[in-house]
Amino acid sequence: MSESETARLGARVRAYRAMRQMTVRGLAGEAGASPSFISQLERGQAGASVGMLRRIALALGVTVADLFSEDDEVGHRVVPRSGRPELPAGPGARKYLISQRPLRNLEMYAGEFDPGASTGAEPYTHGDSQEILLVIRGEVTLWLGPPDEAARHVLGPGDSVEYRTSVPHRVANDGELTAEVLWVVSPPTPAT
Repeated sequence: MSESETARLGARVRAYRAMRQMTVRGLAGEAGASPSFISQLERGQAGASVGMLRRIALALGVTVADLFSEDDEVGHRVVPRSGRPELPAGPGARKYLISQRPLRNLEMYAGEFDPGASTGAEPYTHGDSQEILLVIRGEVTLWLGPPDEAARHVLGPGDSVEYRTSVPHRVANDGELTAEVLWVVSPPTPAT
């Protein structure tokens, strides 16, 4: 790696760390490195093995490729609707990531459900965070709790509900129009 590449890598690690509001010592602890090594890396005075870069990227909530990307600005980013990353969803459902890596204090998703579409036949859980579901357009039904005792909530435009992500939940559009929703989760839940 050239000196300029090493300096660029260090600057990106420092920028991602600052964005996550982590200290050098905090990043070092999570990555299994010494604070002096992280400091040297950030100043472009040390290189890192692939294994160390993987641990640093994991601690920062990014990929190793993010540490070397020339296109991705660290800091404020505008993501046009057409540029939202789409996540796997069931038939007739679309889910888009609104918050961008590295996830810090919250994660946010937009969802669209065609009539009859849902998040799946079974309720799901993810971590133990606070989640808010807000209906923007249309109507959805939210089930909260285990399948045999789930509470049913019908939500229309402007309605919201707050629950823990550890509670089994499922969203469906039983209406006749496409529904649009937002999910806000804090803190971000681990990827499954």
